[in-house]
Amino acid sequence: MENKVLVETSARHVHLSAEHIEVLFGKGATLTHKKDLSQPGQFACEERVTLVGPKKSIANVIILGPARPATQVEVSFTDARTLGVNAPVRESGDVAGSAGCKLVGPAGEVEITEGVIVAKRHIHITPEDAAKFGVEDKQVVSVKIDSADRTTVFGDVVCRVSPKFAAAMHIDTDEANAACAFGEVYGEIIK
Repeated sequence: MENKVLVETSARHVHLSAEHIEVLFGKGATLTHKKDLSQPGQFACEERVTLVGPKKSIANVIILGPARPATQVEVSFTDARTLGVNAPVRESGDVAGSAGCKLVGPAGEVEITEGVIVAKRHIHITPEDAAKFGVEDKQVVSVKIDSADRTTVFGDVVCRVSPKFAAAMHIDTDEANAACAFGEVYGEIIK
């Protein structure tokens, strides 16, 4: 398969600001590294929160570190419906005018008025791999994922090029289920 990229499922998760870490987990609290993620410097944390929406709650939601300038919650459309929020599809960090929710931790709670999004499917890619694949930063491509029962072509995939990245496409759990993208999966970039 030409232009092959690893496809990873990005389950619901939260990025927290330093201020919100202290509110949720106590004064002086910091995130506890549990395991490294595929993107350099990113890690899953021991800490968890409960997301509370107008309709229902989702408990035991993982936090990804390190701390960010602003708190952001990334969910699937199924999760958004469960919570009862109207989360828009956005690139990470583009949260202006998005949905809000309450986050509950062991030491307190935070109400965010925006920051809940469904992450736009995307490919993290180094400049070297981008050149090899013939793509540029912010270019929108399609990616074909072959599976035994549900071969799928995902459109509207944003290429995000940075020397800080490792090559990997990220899809949410709804998208992974639709394509039977379980275990080690690769997709083919189609321009």
